[in-house]
Amino acid sequence: MQRVVTAEMDLELGASVALIFSIATAQPVPLSSEILTFTQGDREYTPTEIVDQSGSRLHSLTGEPGPLHVRYRATVDGLAASTRTSDLEAITYLRPSRYSQSDEVFAQARRQFRGLAGHDLITAVSEFVSSSVTYTPGLSLGTDSAVTTLMTGQGVCRDYAHLVIALLRAMDMPARYAACYAPGLEPMDFHAVAEAYHDGAWYVIDATRLSDRRSLVRIATGRDAADCAFLSYHGGYVGLDRLHVDAWVESDAASPDVLVDDPLLRGDRGLVDDHEALVQIA
Repeated sequence: MQRVVTAEMDLELGASVALIFSIATAQPVPLSSEILTFTQGDREYTPTEIVDQSGSRLHSLTGEPGPLHVRYRATVDGLAASTRTSDLEAITYLRPSRYSQSDEVFAQARRQFRGLAGHDLITAVSEFVSSSVTYTPGLSLGTDSAVTTLMTGQGVCRDYAHLVIALLRAMDMPARYAACYAPGLEPMDFHAVAEAYHDGAWYVIDATRLSDRRSLVRIATGRDAADCAFLSYHGGYVGLDRLHVDAWVESDAASPDVLVDDPLLRGDRGLVDDHEALVQIA
């Protein structure tokens, strides 16, 4: 059984501009195939790949003025191997960051979740954010933070993730941000979730309740969205004319019975994510 992920971007470059993309699956996601192209008329760019300390794969290039078409497709075959977390990573993900200001929500977190730790804390924070924030596409801004989301009670997936992260850090639990492809997501887009570090492993929290956490495919990992933007640019104008993201699960037609017990499937023939069990991004 496989997962297929795709992303298409049509950009308009107003000048020669440095571009950094984060749309490819992270290391060590196991791939059976992968295609990433950057084309401008008859020209095809060859990007430089940079892998950061978390395994996020960035692709950098300098584009010339005019339309640029970006196409990505990968087939994920199997589950990613878990990686060891260093003491430095754990410390980094305890600190306040640009969009997850754990120091500013410290007092509320300590009142709200007093006495909770471990799995109980993860569950309580996830439930609190899920029930107190309303998913509102188009109303939040790219500069909104966990504090903004807590005050307004509205946002999209990145806002939910930022608030979860801030509250967990305020309770002394390392927490980080993950950008993902999410098969079955509605509405379909790049998706953002939080991860909490508990008992030596990272467990995913999707307070939006929109994804099946067991089918997520990691793109990037960081302190918050500032580390995981799907596109960054420097030195010129970039217009995003079109963005289309898709992800789905493919099964082996020759062995349909495997669907019932496969943990990556959802719906009538598979299992449903209850968002309570401890789950890792696979």
